[in-house]
Amino acid sequence: MHDRDKETEQLNNDELAECKSLSRDAEAGSFTLEDILAEYGTRRSTQRSAVPVPSPAPTTKDTGKVVAFPGRPFPSPAEELEEPPLEADEPDEEDAAAPEDGEDNQEAGRVVDFPEEESVLSAFLKDITQKADRYADQMFQESERMDSEEVRRLEELIPGTDQEETPEPPSRVRMPRKPEPPPPDLPPQELARSYGKGLKGMRLRTVLVFLLAAAALFQLAVPAAGFYWLPPLDGYQLQVWISAGLLGLGTLLSLDVLWAGLRRALRGRVGMDTLAALSVLFTLADALTLSLAQDREGQLPYAAAALAGLFFLLHGSYHKRCGLRLSCRTAASAAEPYVLTLDDGKWNGRDTYCKWSGVPNGFGSQVQMDDGAQRIYRVVCPLLLLACLLFSLLASYGLGKPQHLLWCLSATFTASAAFGGALVYGRPFHKLARRLASSGAALAGWPGAAQSKKGDRILLTDGDLFPPGYVELNGIKVFGDWSIERVVGYTATLIRDSGSGLTKLFHDLLRAQGAIFRNAEHLCCYEGGGLSATIRGDQVLVGSAAFMNLMEVELPQGLHVKNAVFCAIEGELAGIFALNYTLPDMVFPSLEALMREKVGPVLATRDFNLIPAMLHQRFKLAADKMDFPPVERRRELSDPEQPHSPTVTAVLCREGLLPYGESVVAAKRLRWSTRFGALLTCLGSCVGVLLAYYLTSVDAYGSLSPLNLLVFLLFWLAPVWFLTSWTARY
Repeated sequence: MHDRDKETEQLNNDELAECKSLSRDAEAGSFTLEDILAEYGTRRSTQRSAVPVPSPAPTTKDTGKVVAFPGRPFPSPAEELEEPPLEADEPDEEDAAAPEDGEDNQEAGRVVDFPEEESVLSAFLKDITQKADRYADQMFQESERMDSEEVRRLEELIPGTDQEETPEPPSRVRMPRKPEPPPPDLPPQELARSYGKGLKGMRLRTVLVFLLAAAALFQLAVPAAGFYWLPPLDGYQLQVWISAGLLGLGTLLSLDVLWAGLRRALRGRVGMDTLAALSVLFTLADALTLSLAQDREGQLPYAAAALAGLFFLLHGSYHKRCGLRLSCRTAASAAEPYVLTLDDGKWNGRDTYCKWSGVPNGFGSQVQMDDGAQRIYRVVCPLLLLACLLFSLLASYGLGKPQHLLWCLSATFTASAAFGGALVYGRPFHKLARRLASSGAALAGWPGAAQSKKGDRILLTDGDLFPPGYVELNGIKVFGDWSIERVVGYTATLIRDSGSGLTKLFHDLLRAQGAIFRNAEHLCCYEGGGLSATIRGDQVLVGSAAFMNLMEVELPQGLHVKNAVFCAIEGELAGIFALNYTLPDMVFPSLEALMREKVGPVLATRDFNLIPAMLHQRFKLAADKMDFPPVERRRELSDPEQPHSPTVTAVLCREGLLPYGESVVAAKRLRWSTRFGALLTCLGSCVGVLLAYYLTSVDAYGSLSPLNLLVFLLFWLAPVWFLTSWTARY
């Protein structure tokens, strides 16, 4: 690069010296404008004076970039066509042939012969033009030798050079899965009767299967402890038939759940109950044919593990039916229940739980839908089923041992049928249903709990913090010449029209005083904690003491009332209603449970006395962790006519925060425990299938004995059991 720069500098210096010599020659001559015009005439020469340069080598980049040099630009072809023709003589044949000669000379030595009649000034101008062209050509040649990577980097810095790429359409468009039709929305009373049918018999059968599993376990424990069976029980064939008999009795007692698992598989919904049913069938077939096997002397079938799987399957199904029956009975116990829903983006763009009065449409349909564990099993269990079949064939026929097919099928399917499959959802749901029933609430199945992950806010109204009966009237004092009936009527009217939680209290007071409601006009709610309206031409103000001071209403001296409702008519104090607020005992634990689940309260109160400062001073509530929207926003959030989500989370049958908060916490804990337990169960099943395949392929019956397999399955059951017990402890 340094050598090239030196050559370029030397070339420029030489050309500059030549230009100076030519300019001195031109200055020495005395040429006038008339002499130049007389020599060349008025005709413009069409001959190209610049030396053409061969086109540069082709590159991958676009070569349409032009560098503008100082001076007059070359006219475009359009401009040349638009020029008016000059009045001049037609060129000679020699002049016409000049360009062709120039092109020939271009091929030979890049030199153009100048006409002999050209003057010194013309030669000087043409020489200057040629030097400029050669300088430009040199610059273009150097730019072409620039690294292409550097060129691309520089082009990225130029605005407007990047072109938006049109995304290629996907080669395969995945069609959305057709949603399954929901079950019919039956009344809760009818569903409760349906779930209650045969429940006592199911409980009895569960106990009997447990006894059969204990007998099969005792059969395995005797030789494992070093003891021996006394005759005639010491025969191997008799021990095999005892195992087969115990498993056969357990199968008869569990026909309903086994058939439900097989029927689910026929509908394309393979679940953990399907694997349990296949485990029982293959184990029973292996037990019936084991006595005929020549090379399996001393081996017992996996009857104990299969019976234990049947017991936990029945136990989990029983818990689920009990929970559904109890939830439906609770939902049907209230004539006018409250509905708990999770509304999208309700407050500050966050999904918020809301309680509203209405009909719980969809409750009967939601409780009949598949739970969260079954939805996970529908994805994992078909893969486990195929793996069991494939590994059994590889471990038997693949290794030239077709007589071991039933043993391999029994081992792999028993290892895949985790004991916690039916307990993951059924056991915690039953425990939560019993706790919520005592509080007056019922979960609406899995769909409502599935949305609980997004819910991190809960709307609290006046009745949630202070249900009816927890706000009492301590006394009334009337000022001026106003009658008590008028003051009570005016105050009760504004309280009613504002939708405050004090409506019932003042309605009872209105009836006791013999007053009536009035027609209020121009009702206005103030941020300072008060109301205003016009009643029969009177300007009425109702609010707290701070609101009266704000409206410049004079209050009595030495007034010491913690919580009261003040009424002013025409700017003068007319009455004081002293109130006593009593916070329910269950508010504190409910709020603590909500905050532990990271659910923040949003105060959508209409009682102007219920502000964060009052709740903190009087009741020591964590007001700093509560959201307090502006007054108009609070009225919108607590509007009974606002739209809600169609998915029901729970049905509430009582007032207060206890059933409200417990339902939210229960839904979130049920969702987390069900999904985590289902994933843990599937992991244990996958590990069991792989171990069973390996041990059967190497004929390691001693390692894959019925007792060892039972211990392995109980080991994976332990965390699921503790998880389902933890769900209802809050």
